[in-house]
Amino acid sequence: MMLPSEIKRETLIKSQDATDVRFGKKPAERPIGAYVQKGVINLDKPAGPTSHEVTSWVKKILELEKAGHSGTLDPNVTGLLPVMLGDATKAVDALLTAGKEYICLMKLHTEVPEKKIKSVLSEFTGEIFQKPSIKSAVKRETRTREIYYFELLEIEDNNLLFKVGCEAGTYIRKLCHDMGLAAGTGAHMQELRRTKTGPFREDETLVTLHDLQDAYIAWKENSNEVSLRKVVSPMESGLSHLPRIVIRDNAVDAVCHGAPTKRLRKGRHKCHASLRPRGTEDAPASSASASGATSESQEAPKRTRERRLVRRQRVEHSFDEAIGEVPHDLREDPHDRRFDRLPDFHEARLEAFGAEDDLCERAGHCRA
Repeated sequence: MMLPSEIKRETLIKSQDATDVRFGKKPAERPIGAYVQKGVINLDKPAGPTSHEVTSWVKKILELEKAGHSGTLDPNVTGLLPVMLGDATKAVDALLTAGKEYICLMKLHTEVPEKKIKSVLSEFTGEIFQKPSIKSAVKRETRTREIYYFELLEIEDNNLLFKVGCEAGTYIRKLCHDMGLAAGTGAHMQELRRTKTGPFREDETLVTLHDLQDAYIAWKENSNEVSLRKVVSPMESGLSHLPRIVIRDNAVDAVCHGAPTKRLRKGRHKCHASLRPRGTEDAPASSASASGATSESQEAPKRTRERRLVRRQRVEHSFDEAIGEVPHDLREDPHDRRFDRLPDFHEARLEAFGAEDDLCERAGHCRA
């Protein structure tokens, strides 16, 4: 039994290359200032304070301007509360949708046979309908959530201890209430602890507020950053559950300036005409005279379009060189591109720059 984020992904290697160690640093080797500003804490939230209060205390302890938590826990709930620090707060949304695991103590209002309990747990496994309780942070409307698994840990009298893996946004106290209704006795949640969220676990990275305070004081007063590096992890560790792509060094600049890494699926579109640059489409002879525009006023936009096309061709060329897909006989002239000569190659280039439909439409010979 595991969450979707725990499923092992296959790594596809298109080519081998080495990186230049003179540039950049490994996340764990950043200077301590940048390390904290781009860090994440796997915090063990205590019972009592709200998640927002705990995050505020973290900011005060580390003297930071920004910090944000992922997945709010009720005041009486304990367990994992990932807190992103400084610049890493931009990545909070990537953790919000990750699956969660809880250990819950539920109290049945009357005794129920174990066979009946297991039947109810099985009934609530999979996709369920759930309406948030009255005290909730979202709009009260019925929605679907997925329960990945249940594991019955212990039964004692009317008390039921179980482990549940669920989709983000599932209200466990409402789940207990609904299961009590299905069992015909009624039930409510007594205690709850979160044990997994995304890539975070109850392991050596789990720290308390006291651990964080001690580590920060040791760094400030004794310049000992060893403890601080233990309680704060690089933000990349909080994103390890997401799919990733490794690119060559010479592709970094192109990707940072908007060149996506997604490629077009083969055979999606087929074009059989040469690509004409923007602004060279056939136009009615009377269009210029009807608008009263002079030849000089028409030349300026045309030159601008040509410069944009040249810049775009350079970015495309550098990106394709980085992934090793530029044919040796590619002409340098950006106006001379033939779809019928290299259809699959050009289709991929169009998709990579998000202009496939627009360019095909201007070419006038695009068919699905």
